Amino acid sequence: MGKNLEINSELEKYIEELSYNLHPVQHEIIKYNNSLGDIKRMQISISQCHFLHLITKVSKIKNVLEIGTFTGLSTLSIALALPDDGSLIALDKNESTNNIAINFFKKANQEIKIKTIIKPALESLNDFKKNNKIFDMVFIDADKENYKNYYDISLGLIKKEGLIIVDNVLWHGEVVDKTKNDRLTNIIRDFNSYVKDDKKTEQIILPLGDGFTVCRKL
Repeated sequence: MGKNLEINSELEKYIEELSYNLHPVQHEIIKYNNSLGDIKRMQISISQCHFLHLITKVSKIKNVLEIGTFTGLSTLSIALALPDDGSLIALDKNESTNNIAINFFKKANQEIKIKTIIKPALESLNDFKKNNKIFDMVFIDADKENYKNYYDISLGLIKKEGLIIVDNVLWHGEVVDKTKNDRLTNIIRDFNSYVKDDKKTEQIILPLGDGFTVCRKL
């Protein structure tokens, strides 16, 4: 059996140079996030930007729900791949970072596709459920304590063969470190097992960034 490569910084740079170029505003967001210190860890990686862009296009996604926006890198990666009549609803409870994200969306001329909602995501999800709102894809990258809740409700908000993509499922590699038993690491471990045992989807974990789980609704 072939072995996965360990991606060091030199190989990562090589991959980025030979992949399609990010939009200038995506680079702006990355530069801005790098100025924020440790909190920059909340942004997705460049490889994840590429993946979200490509899967949105090849899956012919038109309507997207994002749970967790931060400064808008993942949002913009998806929106740029949507058709002109596509739409994305982005949920986040942080008004300050949301305003920064909105400015980036305007710079990239994508604000028409993107609607942001600032309040606890579970409230919005329950509103969508009551109104029978349906999406083609849901991207989850928010508070880990509610991952199971976000996943369960999202299953009722996507059509058959719709996608749920979840970030941070490898949790800096700590999910396999037996010496790590803090609350958040165990939450991610439990979530990963929960999704694996769910018969309503088929799923795969991809070692991109901090780990993506990609689920297809059966």
